[in-house]
Amino acid sequence: MEHPRPTTRVRASKIENIKNMTTLNEKFDTEADLVGAWLSIGHPTVAEVTAAQDFDFVLIDTEHTPLGLETVENMSRGVEAAEADTGTLVRVPSNDAVRIKRTLDIGVSGIMVPMVETVEEAEEISDAVQYPPRGIRGVASGRATEYGDEFKKYVESANESIFSVVQIETQTGLENAKDIAAVDGIDAMFVGPADLSANLGIFAEWENSQLTDAIDTVIEAARKADVPVGTFVVDPDDIEMRVKQGFDYLIVGKDTSHLSSANEKVRQRYERAVSSEVEPTPEN
Repeated sequence: MEHPRPTTRVRASKIENIKNMTTLNEKFDTEADLVGAWLSIGHPTVAEVTAAQDFDFVLIDTEHTPLGLETVENMSRGVEAAEADTGTLVRVPSNDAVRIKRTLDIGVSGIMVPMVETVEEAEEISDAVQYPPRGIRGVASGRATEYGDEFKKYVESANESIFSVVQIETQTGLENAKDIAAVDGIDAMFVGPADLSANLGIFAEWENSQLTDAIDTVIEAARKADVPVGTFVVDPDDIEMRVKQGFDYLIVGKDTSHLSSANEKVRQRYERAVSSEVEPTPEN
């Protein structure tokens, strides 16, 4: 007796799934007031739980953390496992074309580059994220191409879909902000308030008019170039202030800060509950 062979299962490719999602470029082009979350804890569970809260994107920081590319890859898988329309940005340690290439080969939505100060540096970033003939990104069959299964599709679409963000964090960057924002291939700007305040000699003086003026300079430069500009907010009480300041998007909170504040809150609540149960000892 002959048995019919089972119907071949059609496997939806990662590339097709990604194409069904909204890229960050498309989101920033068509939507307003995007919000992201900052990740520095190198575990995919943290990435998955965060993405499940419907953030537009998460930012994985590899500049000020010990996270390696293997960890970033697993965190990216965590974001995808949340099955939310959440993009993955990675802040690279520096403007290094090889590091940018290897990060993008993981299959993330885009990169953020710190300490960008000149037009030449911005142009180097644009070159690093794009395949020839528009750029210098090397072609390889890594995870981004589903290990070669979707090689051609990814290479043909990557130049338009990869999202590139530059950080303005120095006086030199401020002076060149208008020209940096106008570089073709730079999709967004980002103010690093801590480093910027330190570079200006007014570290953490958040209400100092010099810092406010500097931030306004970056916002104005982005407006003239018609690119979105965002910043990082740790304290939830500062969200309204940054929105009113004119930022197009925010990265709100940080995984380590959320963990710390939540733990402190429940510990303090327990201590209050215990202390309220203690009867005062009557004096003799």
